[in-house]
Amino acid sequence: MPPTVVIIGGGYGGSAAAKALDHVADVVLVEPKQAFFHAVGALRATVEPAFLPRVFFPYDKLLANGRVVRDRAVGVEPGLVTLASGEEITADYIVLATGSAYPFPAKHDTDDTAAAQEEYRRAHANLATAGHVLLLGAGPVGLEFAGEIKAAWPHKHVVIVDPVADILSEYEPQLRAEVRRQLSDLDVQLVLGAPLKSDPPTAAGEHGTFHVTTTTDVDITADIWFRCFGVVPNTGFLTGALADTRNPGGHLAVTDTLQVKGHDTIFAIGDITDIAEAKRGSRAKAHAAVTAANIEALITGGKDLTAYQPTPPAIMLPLGPTGGAAQLPGHGVVGPDITSRYKGADMMTGPFAELFGIPTT
Repeated sequence: MPPTVVIIGGGYGGSAAAKALDHVADVVLVEPKQAFFHAVGALRATVEPAFLPRVFFPYDKLLANGRVVRDRAVGVEPGLVTLASGEEITADYIVLATGSAYPFPAKHDTDDTAAAQEEYRRAHANLATAGHVLLLGAGPVGLEFAGEIKAAWPHKHVVIVDPVADILSEYEPQLRAEVRRQLSDLDVQLVLGAPLKSDPPTAAGEHGTFHVTTTTDVDITADIWFRCFGVVPNTGFLTGALADTRNPGGHLAVTDTLQVKGHDTIFAIGDITDIAEAKRGSRAKAHAAVTAANIEALITGGKDLTAYQPTPPAIMLPLGPTGGAAQLPGHGVVGPDITSRYKGADMMTGPFAELFGIPTT
């Protein structure tokens, strides 16, 4: 019998690791959601509901040999995973790939696909009737969302508020200047250097005119607002010795071979790791490739494991289907043409349709 690998979480890293190990192990992918959610396309789907089918991919064609269990892990220890249903799964290797939570619409927390899609349609309807939009957070999500809104509704007024002094401060000045230029051309207003005195009185994503003020007394009137910050690693379910490997931010300490420190048969990948790099789907997939290679090496008796090499700062930031800029290792800063070609035009949906066995024609 092949060894059992239990992968907890079917996001970018978990799905890729499951696929990569399906030929050498008895893979059990534990995931509560009905379908994989391509979060890269979430903001596009919010302004363009016809895009929704391109960000939800059922799991039924992911694995040829293994199985997907629609459940949540509530306990993990070396050799054993306990699910919310009470089922216990013995495991030779465990991969923790539970990702992170983030405010809607960049991510959602609905397990049922139809219900999640309806949530996006409601957000679109509320957004469509709003003349003035407030986005809290000038990070990549807030900037990208502003670009998507302006591409769909050029005449809407969009303002972004953030206490930071400048956008994208961890990236090259050339990138910041290019993004600022495009935002100015789109007539997106940046209000930086001060937070709001208090949150808007309406719920995020709810239509209703309100007035707010920053701590520097900038007055803002809007009809709808969204929170575009607040990533939280999904590691709260871990207890005991595994919980002790978390840092104060909730991230798991891993070795350079992506094994959880002190646990040679348990690996962690993606947003939940303490690796000092941007937490993105592409990095989770890179973690998955190293983890799969290392587990396969352990299965086949290998002793030399692959070390993961963190990447330098990089970003590909669309501002609508034809706009945006990117900072890429070895290529420097590039503008809207390349950004659109590689991401903005289709939000990278093609590779995921292939991964999940979805016909593209």
